[in-house]
Amino acid sequence: MIDLYTAPTPNGHKASIMLEELGVPYRVVPVDISRGDQKRPEYVLLNPNGRIPTIVDREAGDFAVFESGAILIYLAEKYGRFLPADVQGRSRAIQWLMFQMGGIGPMQGQANVFFRYFPEKIQPAIDRYQKETRRLYEVLDTQLAQGEYLAGDYSIADIATYPWVRIHAWAGVETHDLPRLRGWMDRIAARPAVQRGLAVPGKVSPEEIVKSAQNIVIK
Repeated sequence: MIDLYTAPTPNGHKASIMLEELGVPYRVVPVDISRGDQKRPEYVLLNPNGRIPTIVDREAGDFAVFESGAILIYLAEKYGRFLPADVQGRSRAIQWLMFQMGGIGPMQGQANVFFRYFPEKIQPAIDRYQKETRRLYEVLDTQLAQGEYLAGDYSIADIATYPWVRIHAWAGVETHDLPRLRGWMDRIAARPAVQRGLAVPGKVSPEEIVKSAQNIVIK
């Protein structure tokens, strides 16, 4: 049994999609980040960074894993799925996972904040983060010329990237002229496990997802 501490944000959905794809039993523990539950002392004992998601692997001595990318790697290695076993294939998948973790997540997160929520409109900041997010999308579109998924077969790289790209419009970033990226989004959206994972911890709109994510970025 795995406990998943999560909220309806792109990073939270990475973990729930992965668990649904694996088909392993898990228990959802909702974390109300609008109320600051992620900062409570008992939660910080599990996740020193005070963010979501976190998993606790009960059958491994209550081993806690925080940071969404680390959770995906841990689960992929534990269950032997969605991460190639060969050295080069594994490296490719992790490279694209890190591309999301270090690029798309931070840049699109800031685009969300400055475009939608910041108390004053700072156009140079909006332009900067939207432009960089769009550039990263173009890198994805180019990579997808090589195949249907980012690193060969469907992998943790796709699972990490999709929850962010799917809410591109909320950051004010267009994808209509990136056909390979849009095809990739359609393929992933059609996966039943992805649909189930996006419903964890409850069905919410893209707007509500980003409002939840805003609390993480600003606070």
